[in-house]
Amino acid sequence: MGGWATLAQVLSLLLLLALVHRPLGDYMARLYSSDQHLRIERGFYRLIGVDGSSGQAWQSYLRGVLAFSGASMLLLYVLQRVQPLLPGSLGLPAVPEALSFNTAASFVANTNWQSYSPEATMGYAVQMTGLAVQNFLSAAVGLAVAVALIRGLAGRNCATIGNFWVDLTRGVLRLLLPGAFLAAIVLMVGGVIQNFNGFSSVTTLLGGTATIPGGPVASQEAIKLLGTNGGGFFNANSAHPFENPGGWTNLVEIFLMLLIPFSLPRTFGTMVGDRRQGYAILTAMAGIFTVSLAAMTAFEFGAADGAAGSMEGKEQRFGIAASTLFGSTSTLTSTGAVNAMHDSFSPLGGMMAMLNMMLGEVAPGGVGSGLYGMLILAVVTSFVAGLLVGRTPEYLGKKIGPKEIKLASLYILTMPTLVLVGTALSFAVPAIRADIEGTSILNTGLHGFSEVLYAFTSAANNNGSAFAGLTANTPWLNTALGVAMLVGRFLPMIFVLALAGAFAEQGKVPATSGTLPTHRPQSVTLLCGVTVIVTALTFFPVLALGPLAEGLH
Repeated sequence: MGGWATLAQVLSLLLLLALVHRPLGDYMARLYSSDQHLRIERGFYRLIGVDGSSGQAWQSYLRGVLAFSGASMLLLYVLQRVQPLLPGSLGLPAVPEALSFNTAASFVANTNWQSYSPEATMGYAVQMTGLAVQNFLSAAVGLAVAVALIRGLAGRNCATIGNFWVDLTRGVLRLLLPGAFLAAIVLMVGGVIQNFNGFSSVTTLLGGTATIPGGPVASQEAIKLLGTNGGGFFNANSAHPFENPGGWTNLVEIFLMLLIPFSLPRTFGTMVGDRRQGYAILTAMAGIFTVSLAAMTAFEFGAADGAAGSMEGKEQRFGIAASTLFGSTSTLTSTGAVNAMHDSFSPLGGMMAMLNMMLGEVAPGGVGSGLYGMLILAVVTSFVAGLLVGRTPEYLGKKIGPKEIKLASLYILTMPTLVLVGTALSFAVPAIRADIEGTSILNTGLHGFSEVLYAFTSAANNNGSAFAGLTANTPWLNTALGVAMLVGRFLPMIFVLALAGAFAEQGKVPATSGTLPTHRPQSVTLLCGVTVIVTALTFFPVLALGPLAEGLH
């Protein structure tokens, strides 16, 4: 893709996002603020014994999140284990126990890490009733938690932060289902397949025989991207022509990943009654996104494979710029979808993909999770700013005391702990290291270390992309990455909901001449600085052992 074509694609993407930001953001604000229930929603509430008009304290809200997610994981695990008994299994065997656990944890945690080749492992029944369904539900859970935190910041002396079952139902029925339906139609028009043809044998131009898989791809592709999930129907993910046929479908897929995350700041500003706050969050997200994209693109064009940059591992249909745009988007949104192999990126280009995740995926982050992650960082930023000027820290009229900053700090520490401990154990325990070096990593030395570091970074951040040189379908990695995905998803949610409850119980402190505004450029700059500095201080040493050392070698 040439320079003008690249510029046209980026400008088209910006225009599309600008056009939908306001209407979609306002729609989501109305969706989660309305007291009106659809008839089908009222029927569902009666079925599960829920009063849709009653609010929940944060503890009850959290129990709903954990119970629902636990039941979802158990059901998905069972579906994989009984696959041969299901219609549309395509003759495939049951998925092994460790891999079933890993996959169930992955899709329930909105990670969609895949330690297997999907088209050769999962039949239509598991793909459609298991994986695709969880793409909707896990995204709706993330949205619900984000909205609960917004209510906590907007509320005054409240004992409740909403109703999880109402938020979950509305997220699926009123937002994700209609959005995915429209996206699937657009993708089918672009050539993404949607059939039940199974495996077809064809004769190649050289006279050989090739087996071509079919399947209901467009319907899963749509929610995979709209819900920032990332799990592909095929092993090559969005590099496969059946998932991503050409240049304009590539642009549509990038747009779908960014659609909800970049519209949620408008929802936030509307619900808290100050849209300037939403614009401040959006500006911080966009600024980090732009710098990251520029850095990754520069590293790939400047790679040592020739004057035109490195095309190894990238699709000729897309080229370098469209590959880095897709890669930056997927790793900054916790989607994990790929249209190029990140393992083939230059060392510094691959490092940028890792850094995007290590930031906490907040620019703009996953559906729901990106917004509440950035709001946690905004709380920390306000705390730091308050200390600098000697005032009691506040954010949106809510005081940030010891309880609030402890919860925010625990949230921030969770992901780095999982990444660093998981990577360290993989090389520090002799038996595990022997398995990693003998079975899992394709490349020894610095790049092999980067493959393992990337895997735990992806799992703990609920991203799902991988350095493809890593063989992760082993007892250690299936178990360790599965635990990292579950803890990395649900432990931070506990802290977010506890923080929402703490803020909701407070009144609102009136603004005075000494109140630090959080919507002005200096506040946005400070927020970006805190986001980057927290990451740099935490991960710089381990990056120096892997991609930095490899890039400078």
